[in-house]
Amino acid sequence: MSRFSGLSIGIYEKALPSNITWAERLAQAVEAGFDFIEMSLDPTPERLGRLDWSSAQRHELRRAVEDTGIPIRTLCLSAHRNYPLGCANATVRQRGLAILRQTIDLAVDIGIRIVQVAGYDTLPDETPDEYSRERYEDAVWQGVLWASARGVLLGLENQEAGYIDSAVTAVGVIEKINSPYLRLYMDIGNLVVNRRDVLHEIAAARGHLVGIHVKDARPDVPRRVPFGEGEVPFSAAFRQLAAIKFCGPVMIEMWNDDRAESAALCAAARSWVENRLMEAGFQPEV
Repeated sequence: MSRFSGLSIGIYEKALPSNITWAERLAQAVEAGFDFIEMSLDPTPERLGRLDWSSAQRHELRRAVEDTGIPIRTLCLSAHRNYPLGCANATVRQRGLAILRQTIDLAVDIGIRIVQVAGYDTLPDETPDEYSRERYEDAVWQGVLWASARGVLLGLENQEAGYIDSAVTAVGVIEKINSPYLRLYMDIGNLVVNRRDVLHEIAAARGHLVGIHVKDARPDVPRRVPFGEGEVPFSAAFRQLAAIKFCGPVMIEMWNDDRAESAALCAAARSWVENRLMEAGFQPEV
């Protein structure tokens, strides 16, 4: 269980080995001291294939969750990097919408509470414009209709690139759509990647945050920066989160690339982040 009132500390699926069963992955997360796991649905065939899991396969995962006692509480839907919701190509865009709808259904079947929606509106070789942004917003609204009917929260994530490149931009879309089923799942590291004012962005997120992604990063370097070796001002950022009275899931985002010591690295990262939370004034439970 989390040692902080109002917070739960989770770990990204890709921080743990890919060549083990879900039961083994969940058990490793428990041993490393986490409260939940975040599932990944990236563009790879293996992970997108989860959308076609049978009822028996979904039941097997739910049973593993029950047996280990640790939930899969959130889902990182990064497949839209290859199937952006604002793409000018209608076939690509429709595939992205189909992925979103199937992901919401999968979330319901597994017991996932929050689906993170990426902020990509175009493919890398496209030029974004007002029309790509309109198409993106229309697609998110369609996703909100599906999610609200199933009782699932969607969380826009500010990306390292694309339309939703800051918390401020995400809040603008959230306020325009104006649904309790669309919130902000903020990535603090990506704010640094895009050279944003981290404290200003967190302040702007007040009242909209459903969760945060925690990783270290540098300008233009969004991944695989060890904690403490990047430029994310963690203590100041966490103090700002405390000031806006943030409560919710804190998901540690790591890529350990199937290293044998992955679980130990995850536990060390959890301890490091918890120390920064305490420095910022978050009070451990007694």
